[in-house]
Amino acid sequence: MPLSKGDNINMKDNPLDRRLRWLMFSRVVIVTVLLGIATFIQVKGVESLPKESLTSIYVIILLTYLLSFLYIFLPKTIKSLDLNIYIQSFFDVMLITCLVYVTGGIESIYSVFYPLVIIYSVLFLARRGGLIVASISSIFYGLLLDLEYFGLIKPIYFAFWDYNYSPGYVFSRILIHIVSFYIVVFLASFAVKQEKKTRILLEEKESAFDQLDLLHKSIIESIDTGILTTDLQGNVKSFNRGAEEITGLSHSEVINRKIDDVSPGFSKMLDSVKNRDGESIVRNRFEIMVSGKESKNLILGYSVSPLVDGNKEEIGKILIFRDLTAIEKMERQAEKNKRFALIGEMAAGLAHEIRNPLASISGPIQMLAGDLKLRETDEKLMQIILRGKDQLESFMKDFLLLSRPNPAEREDIIIETIVDDIVESLRYGPDWHENIEVIRDLCDQTGIYGNRAEIRQAIWNMILNAIQSMPEGGRLELQTMQISVNGKEYLEIRISDNGCGIEEKDQDRLFEPFYTTKEKGTGLGLAIVNRITESHGGKIRIESKPGKGTSCIVLLPRNP
Repeated sequence: MPLSKGDNINMKDNPLDRRLRWLMFSRVVIVTVLLGIATFIQVKGVESLPKESLTSIYVIILLTYLLSFLYIFLPKTIKSLDLNIYIQSFFDVMLITCLVYVTGGIESIYSVFYPLVIIYSVLFLARRGGLIVASISSIFYGLLLDLEYFGLIKPIYFAFWDYNYSPGYVFSRILIHIVSFYIVVFLASFAVKQEKKTRILLEEKESAFDQLDLLHKSIIESIDTGILTTDLQGNVKSFNRGAEEITGLSHSEVINRKIDDVSPGFSKMLDSVKNRDGESIVRNRFEIMVSGKESKNLILGYSVSPLVDGNKEEIGKILIFRDLTAIEKMERQAEKNKRFALIGEMAAGLAHEIRNPLASISGPIQMLAGDLKLRETDEKLMQIILRGKDQLESFMKDFLLLSRPNPAEREDIIIETIVDDIVESLRYGPDWHENIEVIRDLCDQTGIYGNRAEIRQAIWNMILNAIQSMPEGGRLELQTMQISVNGKEYLEIRISDNGCGIEEKDQDRLFEPFYTTKEKGTGLGLAIVNRITESHGGKIRIESKPGKGTSCIVLLPRNP
């Protein structure tokens, strides 16, 4: 695009810099071709040009090479682009005029080079610059032919002087060239003007496309839904930020790789929308479990659509998916809460129907056990009855605690004291083994705010589970630590053992009431721990590996 007069050249940033370099390069190429032609004529001995003409041509070619070299450094001295082009155009017209003179003057065919200079002057200097260069070319060419006509100069092309052209011919020759020069200016300026309009329109379209592309990318990258596209060969072509966050895979790990290599789960998603003949079918919403990063199982809801081009031809697949793992957990939690609510209703009725008869049975049995002198066999039977009564009372107590944890009677309690008291009590219980090694790692500040009886019951159940998992002895670790989660202070209670551990298939059901893997268990221990923890605003999780042990981690808020 032509610049206005006085614009400066920036050789690194100016968009015309490339054109200017091409101009210099083209000039060198044309001169090199002329050099080859002159050399060929001289080597072959063709008598079309005298020796003087060939020598002059060589001189003009060398001057052109020299000037082209100097033009490289000219912008550093003269910053104006217009002035640089005018200087190059002026010397090019002079060199072409000299070339015309040494190759026959009025008969020279090299006058065709004038339009080349005019065209590039229009490209850089617009119509005005082209008219100026066309005028200079007309003056130089007309002056050359007039000087030859009046005999003031003798063309060195001729071996002898024999100029017999009429004034009309010379005038028509000059006029035709002048007219052609100006026609070239107008044609070239029209082409440059159209090219400028086209370039401006193209730039506007590119700008609009870039903005649309930026908007498209912003939308795709901003949503939390995963979007993955593949070509017909199954190569991943796009992978947005939402997909990275859901799967834990980075863009560089996935892009241009086979979808089978990225994750077998994604391949199953694409295959799930094919019929038996391998043809695509329309399906909107499905769920699938895939393995994410760090071997975590993810439940994904997904849909697959064909990716088509402007001709409505399929060029790939679009896979859209969302992480439903948290929603599934919420649904399971809601289902669990429903079961707890049902248990609460059952507990109210059972407590009324069972506790009163149990109390009426318990009192007389205890009186009979103290007053009667029974034989040894009868004494054993009485002890069996008393143990059954105690087990039934313990079960009813746990059942009521599970269904209705007591939110009242909260106070500041010290976990360290409760842990020590529980360990000391369990040492004399039937589940303790003399080979159990107790490792205590309790922090200095173990105070929390809660219900003492419920917290004691929760810790009792966790430690008892750890002891029962080590029937032959082992290592019991009791740890507490102060941590902060989302700006809230918690006390972490970690109870670990190196016992039998828990199978992976059983870990999802650990907190379900009445679910147990023990022969004599009721399945209420961890359910009670979970219920008490939740009622205190805490969190619980289980980490276990079969054959290596289990860690039960409870977070309890330190402040009310």
